[in-house]
Amino acid sequence: METDIETGQGSQVIVLAETPSPDLVDDWLSPPLRPQEAALVAEAALADTLDVAAAAPVTRRVLALDGAPGDWLPAGFRVFGQRGAGLDERLAAAFADAYAAAPLPMVLIGTDTPQVTVDMLGDAVASLESGEADAVFGPSTDGGFWMLGLRRPDRSLLAGVPMSAQDPGRVLLERLAGAGLRVALAPRLTEVSTFESAEQVAGQCPSSRFAAAFSASASGLSAA
Repeated sequence: METDIETGQGSQVIVLAETPSPDLVDDWLSPPLRPQEAALVAEAALADTLDVAAAAPVTRRVLALDGAPGDWLPAGFRVFGQRGAGLDERLAAAFADAYAAAPLPMVLIGTDTPQVTVDMLGDAVASLESGEADAVFGPSTDGGFWMLGLRRPDRSLLAGVPMSAQDPGRVLLERLAGAGLRVALAPRLTEVSTFESAEQVAGQCPSSRFAAAFSASASGLSAA
């Protein structure tokens, strides 16, 4: 539901991302891909995610960015620089910055799930806007989480969550429950974190930019 920010109604989606660059690609991409190919795959995943966020039924769209915007950024996004050292701090800061600019419920996603859909985001923000839930948690198949929605920021929910451990999702979910929050669950998705998971995700969104970029790069490996 899109409404006027001044009424205090509506919601916002936050995309946490870094500028794709051959010098900053994830280890799972390069190798086996060459750095330039890996950057193109990462840019495709980012573009797909931003397209879905742009079409989501929200009042505001925010990009919490590590780096500089490129021509992949659609119109209508407010861009904040990321703050904090670890991922837990950067997530907490993204919520705080977005809420300071517009005190509306927030749903945050990254760019490792290019198969995300507008309906998934719509269901999440609807739960928060209606007051049926205080938080929305999207589990990932590797023990992490791909989505977190909050009606208002709370640094204590995220600070110190061991993002590099095997089960940060469990830790976060326990914190949400321990804080007395009513939690709605989003679908469980596979995050792109290995070459094999990238192949799986590409099969789930075959018409996406990500699938096309990954297929082109992977076919190059087969031909080598």
